[in-house]
Amino acid sequence: MAQYTDELKEEIRSANDIVDVISQYVTLKRSGRNFFGLCPFHKEKSPSFSVSADRQYFHCFGCHKGGDVFTFISEIEKISFKEALEVLAERAKIDLPVNENPEFSKTKYLKERMYKINAETTIFFHERLYKPLAKIAQDYVKKRKLDNNTLKAFKIGYSGEYNELYKFLKAKGFKDEEILSTGLVNRNDRGEYIDRFRKRLMFPIMDVSGRVIAFGGRKLENNDKIAKYINSNENLVYSKKKHLFALNLAKQSNSKKIILVEGYMDAISLYQRGINNVVASLGTALTEEQGRLLRKYCEQVILSYDSDGAGQEAIMRGLTILENQGCDARVLQMEGAKDPDEYVIKYGSGRFNLLVENAISLVEFKIKMVKNKYNLENSNDKIRFLKEITKILSNVENKIEKEIYIGKISEKYNISKEAIYSEVNKATYGEKVNEKILVKNISRKNKEVEINPTIIKRENMIIYLLINHFKESYEAIATNITIEDFKLEANRFIFEKILESPAEDSEKILQTIANIEDPEIQSHVSEILVTDYGINSIDKCIEDVVNIYNRERLTNRKFEIIKLLENNSSLSREETEKLGNELNSIMIELAKKSRR
Repeated sequence: MAQYTDELKEEIRSANDIVDVISQYVTLKRSGRNFFGLCPFHKEKSPSFSVSADRQYFHCFGCHKGGDVFTFISEIEKISFKEALEVLAERAKIDLPVNENPEFSKTKYLKERMYKINAETTIFFHERLYKPLAKIAQDYVKKRKLDNNTLKAFKIGYSGEYNELYKFLKAKGFKDEEILSTGLVNRNDRGEYIDRFRKRLMFPIMDVSGRVIAFGGRKLENNDKIAKYINSNENLVYSKKKHLFALNLAKQSNSKKIILVEGYMDAISLYQRGINNVVASLGTALTEEQGRLLRKYCEQVILSYDSDGAGQEAIMRGLTILENQGCDARVLQMEGAKDPDEYVIKYGSGRFNLLVENAISLVEFKIKMVKNKYNLENSNDKIRFLKEITKILSNVENKIEKEIYIGKISEKYNISKEAIYSEVNKATYGEKVNEKILVKNISRKNKEVEINPTIIKRENMIIYLLINHFKESYEAIATNITIEDFKLEANRFIFEKILESPAEDSEKILQTIANIEDPEIQSHVSEILVTDYGINSIDKCIEDVVNIYNRERLTNRKFEIIKLLENNSSLSREETEKLGNELNSIMIELAKKSRR
């Protein structure tokens, strides 16, 4: 396996600005020196995910994940460090050394052959659609009112019988192993090769760059014994949770909105009628990976699923996933048709676009779903309805947004605003208790102790100064601050490592810290590096921190002396006088420090 040098890793890291990379997955807004957004690794409503453009680090203050651009890609795509490096190298168009590992080379070659097989198969199916033997498919296409431009845009086709595709691919020079790897052909117990898709209308599934990676096939025969739709199995080039049908076309629309539908025909039917910012979720429930794809290519996602119970439940799941990704997700409200395909054929694209413009928010959709459970003419049901919707409203953090919803609900359901506010306040504050600030000490004992957050921030800032401004801060800090002064064990551990290090500048200190293998320590370091401490003058900051510790020592000693003097029965006159002089000196020194 090719070994990537530290120099190459640094070149790739430098070529991939962490803010640009993370912005493809998370909506980031600048605040001070850093950027903030909703964390993609855990559910949250208030942004706690911070990215430092200066240090090229990210950190979430909620779930405590953190690291550099390699760590982020590895975590978000659930791939190894090496794979993350290769992804970022491709993004930056940096050539990597040739991998001599025969297994790696074989896999890479097989993937290339699979892409070629899929491309040839698409042509085979598409051309076959126009032949006399495809009359059953042609009749279906006419019935669904699909024109020739649409058929070509989606490369829709018709599959053959028994093993026609297999024979075609063999004639093109592809080997049995390559053909079988795509799942387009299966081998039975007798060793015969049989096409997976037979006499079906075929929909090629493409990745965002337009490469065919899989197929979906719809039955055309009136036969209840076979599945209405079958799709390619997952393989080396296809993972259904990571792709969206027609995204390669939707991204070309330059619209800030993408409409998400359930089926191929919904997407195709809307596209033909000029609504080309539409994708389908490949027959699966929306996944986090698909949510990130949508977030990357648009600002707002409109869910337009079937109006049946399953479709409405899928909307709820999809909305939650999209909300967690930081998407502005809305729900299209459709009446008079069971799905978008039927609606746009029946009423036209103008009325469908009007539904898109009037799509409702997640909160409004949840309230609607609750309302469907109750008969609001019944007093008991109305009380239950109020209690359920107030739980929903209590989770709305934006006060203006909350007020708007309360106003709408009050007017629509004839419930006084005061009653709604009263219940919302109960749901928001009634069950909350005073919480102590507990900080998890990173140690073998894994204790939890109560530490003043001001002290933690100060300690973190000292580590920050030593990492980022080593030459300016080391002597003053090492002379005046000891390991015992640190309350948080993680900071004590890092401080000790820095004191032991022979490094002479910040870069070498950062390398020393990077070599600590403990993931909790690494997460803590990433938090320190992305925090904005509001430092205007490094020298003044160092002086202030040192003064704080010196002042605390003097103050602690002052109270020790006072306590000794209060219980002076065992002290000699000489000891009492000595302690009094020391106390006087401390008071003078503290007075001087307070004037600084």
